[in-house]
Amino acid sequence: MPKQTLAILPQLFTIHSFDGTADIPAAVLKSPIFFLGKTQEELSIVLPSDIAVDSLDSDENWRALELLGPLHLSMVGIMAQIGAVLAAAKVAIFVVSTFETDFFLVKDSKLKDATKALVKAGYTVNGAQ
Repeated sequence: MPKQTLAILPQLFTIHSFDGTADIPAAVLKSPIFFLGKTQEELSIVLPSDIAVDSLDSDENWRALELLGPLHLSMVGIMAQIGAVLAAAKVAIFVVSTFETDFFLVKDSKLKDATKALVKAGYTVNGAQ
């Protein structure tokens, strides 16, 4: 199977942490793109950095590499293979998924390292410089 194509999204993202009982801020639901994760202990929200929310903690300056899909849920090993390439390049990742695809978030300062490693491993990265 040929290697997949990823696309660099143009905006910066921030990962926010909230208490597990917190409501989702209205600004999040109006955002053109966001990701939610919730457990009893925590609510995590990833959204573009230009959207302000009052969270308990946050981590800024993430860029998203979208794995262009749609991908079928039965596909095996794609996330692990890309994760291994980025780990070998010493690039930390934060992964979020939708029904049809995955997004690999990397720190903006490591974006060039990430794209270089992915291209070297045979992936196509749209928007790479």
